[in-house]
Amino acid sequence: MQMTRLHLHLVSDSTGETLDTIAKAALAQFDDVETVRHFWPMVRTETHLERVLQEIALKPGLVMFTLVNATTRRVLEQRCAALGLPTVAPMDPLNDALTALFGKQGKAKPGRQHVLDAAYFARVDAIQFTIAHDDGIASEEWEEADILLAGVSRSSKTPTSIYLANRGYKVANIPIVVESPPPAALFQLKRPLVVGLTTSADRLIQIRRNRLLSLNQMPDTSYVEQDAVTREIAFARRMFADRGWPVIDVTRRSIEETAAAVIALVQQREGAVMPVDE
Repeated sequence: MQMTRLHLHLVSDSTGETLDTIAKAALAQFDDVETVRHFWPMVRTETHLERVLQEIALKPGLVMFTLVNATTRRVLEQRCAALGLPTVAPMDPLNDALTALFGKQGKAKPGRQHVLDAAYFARVDAIQFTIAHDDGIASEEWEEADILLAGVSRSSKTPTSIYLANRGYKVANIPIVVESPPPAALFQLKRPLVVGLTTSADRLIQIRRNRLLSLNQMPDTSYVEQDAVTREIAFARRMFADRGWPVIDVTRRSIEETAAAVIALVQQREGAVMPVDE
């Protein structure tokens, strides 16, 4: 099958993160498409927009935009129409629905979601806490965490922790090692939700083997040996079951999906609903 090639122009009057996420989510549904993404953030003046339009004319394609200024938006739409290029404003349906619901128009000020408010500084604090409590560090402060992730080595604890921290959760994580029992503090926690992460032995061996190769180390140790890894995973699973901790199998989950499952458990706990092990 022939590969389809698309120039995709993302034009935003702010950081463009929202637009980029929407575009990635939509494109993920299409195979055999080569997308050349052109990212145009912080477009807030007609002069800046004019430079962007010149580039769009040179590499025509689909134009997605999030522009709240009516004049800038009108210029973009008119010029793209003259070039015969399609434009999409993905936030329009949501803004229209909110306007109808609230009975008033939004403020039409770019970048309002990025203001330095209390929520912003809470996220920064969460990220700092999470980095400082990676891989079992500072167990005496675990009670201050919102979430503690436990699992064997390379079961995606650290990347999931960082993702959750960006969502505002203080996260600590600890590796479960057969030869080195975790500190007693792990079994005495009351505040943080402790979640066990598990995976299949085959997937774990593949990840660990690739990690060793990237470090120029020989992948022939018990760290990647089938029986040893299987016993290690079984040991962790028994610990999770004995403690009644919720468990998430990350074998076929992305980091984002694992984090979403953890957040669902947090919300269930806050709503006094007992989570179901997965």
